[in-house]
Amino acid sequence: MRNNVGYLLAKRAFLSPNKEAFIDGSLNTTRSYSQFNLATNRLANALIGLGTKKGDRVAVLMLNCSEYLELFFALGKIGAVCVPLNIRLAPDELVYILDDSESDVLVYGHEFQKLVAGIRAKQSPRSTVNKWLHLGGQGQTDDFAISFEGLVNNATDDEPELGGFDNDPLFIMYTSGTTGAPKGAVQTHSTVLWAAITMAATAELRHDDRFFVPLPLFHVGALMPAIMSIYFGNTIVSIRMFDPGQCWKIIETHRVTNTLMVPTVLGVMLQVLAKAPCDFSSVRWVLIAGAPVPVSLLEASQSIGLHVEQLYGLTEACGPGCMLMGKDVAQKVGSAGKPFLFTEVRVVDQNDNEVKAGIPGELILRGPHVMAEYWKLPAETAQTLRGGWLHTGDIATVDDDGFIYIVDRLKDMIISGGENIYPAEIEKVISQLPKISQVAVLGRPDPKWGEIPIALVAPKDCGLAEKEIQDFCEEKLARYKIPKSVMFVDNLPLTPTGKVQKRLLRQQLDTGI
Repeated sequence: MRNNVGYLLAKRAFLSPNKEAFIDGSLNTTRSYSQFNLATNRLANALIGLGTKKGDRVAVLMLNCSEYLELFFALGKIGAVCVPLNIRLAPDELVYILDDSESDVLVYGHEFQKLVAGIRAKQSPRSTVNKWLHLGGQGQTDDFAISFEGLVNNATDDEPELGGFDNDPLFIMYTSGTTGAPKGAVQTHSTVLWAAITMAATAELRHDDRFFVPLPLFHVGALMPAIMSIYFGNTIVSIRMFDPGQCWKIIETHRVTNTLMVPTVLGVMLQVLAKAPCDFSSVRWVLIAGAPVPVSLLEASQSIGLHVEQLYGLTEACGPGCMLMGKDVAQKVGSAGKPFLFTEVRVVDQNDNEVKAGIPGELILRGPHVMAEYWKLPAETAQTLRGGWLHTGDIATVDDDGFIYIVDRLKDMIISGGENIYPAEIEKVISQLPKISQVAVLGRPDPKWGEIPIALVAPKDCGLAEKEIQDFCEEKLARYKIPKSVMFVDNLPLTPTGKVQKRLLRQQLDTGI
């Protein structure tokens, strides 16, 4: 039997047609597995009628909703490739991803009309997007777009012929690039299926679980739990946009049993809970991913009886890496846990030789869920996947019991509120200002976001102001990437080859120099 992820939904609908598949907590609406699959089929057949075929890339700019997942599984069934777009990105960033992925179709929610107008205004001559599908707006569709609802309502709900299998691409998820340009991690039907299998096999799941997805579906930490829930036959409970108070109400109303969050999200939710208590007794565990979990957050959760577990994962691994669960959470505080069931990890030196317990080295991992490649980047793919192992760029140690501890990052990445930010991307934008001589972007600790980006700038013009730099960035970068502060310096310390010595800069900042 050949693997097609879209078929998971069809099979689950056959096995459990009346079971709740998706609950929209924002609208308080529910779709059964049968309804979910029939809606997916209508969308798949509508896309075929539109000319979408195997291998075509379809970009998605939508809030969390049933239509998002229906579109994902519809594309899976017909063999097209989903390109989830980060709704927080600026038009310039989105245009780059659309051009790089050579997306033919863009499906967007009504909430993003203004953003889509910005994309269209900045389209390059090499843009391949020629079909725009507008979801929502109560029938008020943009004049250049096709009504999503109208297209689907006129389509049949027959099962389409499956078009993609095994090693065919299923989705391309873009991550910020260390060189300043985002990279598309290509996941196939097989890698996604194996990611779902290893997640379900490792986590403590039950068939009547209700998995809450508060993170946006353009993140692997939201999309993969949703796919895993379909695979396992659970009920997905979601929210259109994060609102801590509404999240607790959804958890209480729909008796949520499990969820995955980033530390910032849980921290904000705990603050709200202290002011407005609710019944969360149905929750067996909260999985935290995206950044190291502060001990204070663990203690605050434990003090109210909320059991927190930890996941270390990557977009390139389709999510799974390591997991800290059960009693190990209290006994191995600070650990990222042990590898998932179908995942291998090693800690190695610069020559990929395994190091001894307690010695820092790069964490590398291997499993059938690791990405196929970086889209159109063979050299970077070969470097990252050399020797058949995914080189994470994270520095870790392993203890005598096999538990992994993340201690640093090789890559110069900032994690702010669960979002990955690469300084090179911001530096590339700021350096376009003619008044700039040198620039370096660093991450600094922040009590709310974990880390925030700050810029150190050596200007050519003494009249340059912080706001001028931030306003310039706002036109080209997502808001969370914009430096929260700018420090002006006479010059930046350089290596003999002309590279900024960021380690020295960090030391100077830490000592207040």
